[in-house]
Amino acid sequence: MDVQCHVIWQWILGVGVRVQVCKIRVFCRIRPQTRTELAKGGSSIVSCLDDYSVILETPRGPREFQFDRIFTTESNQDEVFQESSRLIQSAIDGFNVCIFAYGQTGSGKTFTMVGDREHKNPGIIPRTFTRVFEIIQENEMKFEFKVSASMLELYNDRLQDLFVSPAEALSKRIEIKKDKKGLVFAQGAETKEATSAGELFALFEQGCANRRIAATKMNVESSRSHLIFSIMLESRNLTNGSVSFGKLNLVDLAGSERAAKTGARDDQLKEANSINKSLSALGDVISALAMEQSHVPYRNNKLTQLMQDSLGGNAKTLMFLNISPSDCNLDETLTSLIYASRVKAITNHAQRNTESKEITQLKEVILKLKSGQPVEEVDV
Repeated sequence: MDVQCHVIWQWILGVGVRVQVCKIRVFCRIRPQTRTELAKGGSSIVSCLDDYSVILETPRGPREFQFDRIFTTESNQDEVFQESSRLIQSAIDGFNVCIFAYGQTGSGKTFTMVGDREHKNPGIIPRTFTRVFEIIQENEMKFEFKVSASMLELYNDRLQDLFVSPAEALSKRIEIKKDKKGLVFAQGAETKEATSAGELFALFEQGCANRRIAATKMNVESSRSHLIFSIMLESRNLTNGSVSFGKLNLVDLAGSERAAKTGARDDQLKEANSINKSLSALGDVISALAMEQSHVPYRNNKLTQLMQDSLGGNAKTLMFLNISPSDCNLDETLTSLIYASRVKAITNHAQRNTESKEITQLKEVILKLKSGQPVEEVDV
């Protein structure tokens, strides 16, 4: 997964820090045509030259796009996960990692990230839960682990906690902050610990029950909000006492949509406008980063603030572009492919978040002093 990274050393306050400079990787997944599209006589306008090149037939002739991997209509969930699973190890090693899905409404983003309702074809998120605890079990003799999670949705420009009831979420204030290392966190969000993949999945199911969905002409269960599930991973080396802190953001973006196609009205139209506004802001950020502009408009929307460390920041990032192959979605598919091509040009600077045993002990002492607790003598 790190084949596109190279290592540099940066000097921060006189200390050499090892930084991995990585391009954002982009995987393109083509879903099969739906029954509705086939019933309307829709034809496929997307084809693949190989595992890295996709061709879109347009009125002006074929257009070729290249990505880090192409998944065809025959690709299954296991193949998709295997190609992205190495990033889970990076998060456990102490890196900030983000995997996010983008595409028009009904293009298969939620199927890629979450899976089907019957859990027969689990997506990246539930498979990640299993893999996290497999890695923990493989290393339990060398490391001590602590796993916790938060789950948020961005709905109508408002950030809401999915780990609490909808009524409580309305009265709860969540603010987007950055720590000294540039890592984004949601202040005020509920964080819950998990000791197994089953516990993580139960937390995820609890949050999904509170997420906004609605039926549209394009999608029977259209996500009306952006979903951000964050897994925080702390590992303590049992040999030298050093501690690493990793974060894995799994993001299912709501789909871009046109009201004329989806039939959105009233509240759904308001939701669609909010979704499109946030995705437009995300597009502005991607364009600015791809063109290496001095000013990047992260602050224009809460979505771009949330993803600031994942786009051009301290993270290893993978984008899943989900597209429809049907000719009736030509405009949306072309726009998505162009959008994703810009993302490929973005460079991130990923730094491992680790502290020595001595630093960790001193921080614990400071916390105790601040809270008025007695402090025992510590040999550092």
